Amino acid sequence: MFYLYIIKDERGSIYIGQTNDLEKRIQEHINKYKKSSKYAKDNGNFKLIYKEEYSSRLEAMQREKQLKGWTRAKKETLINKDLVLLKKL
Repeated sequence: MFYLYIIKDERGSIYIGQTNDLEKRIQEHINKYKKSSKYAKDNGNFKLIYKEEYSSRLEAMQREKQLKGWTRAKKETLINKDLVLLKKL
């Protein structure tokens, strides 16, 4: 199983990533391990706010790329699960 995930820090900044081990990856971000993202190392406390599951890494990577191209408003709408508004955006 592969995951697309979104984390958010206390300032409201969001980070989108993908992994095959969601729990381990989130712990890497929280503990600011060497393999953690620059976002996690440079920002304070954050939490997992959204995730999707995929059967292949390619699917998760494609979705990650898609979401990174979206506007902030569209990302927030997805996070809030407002599918009606999401279709309009």
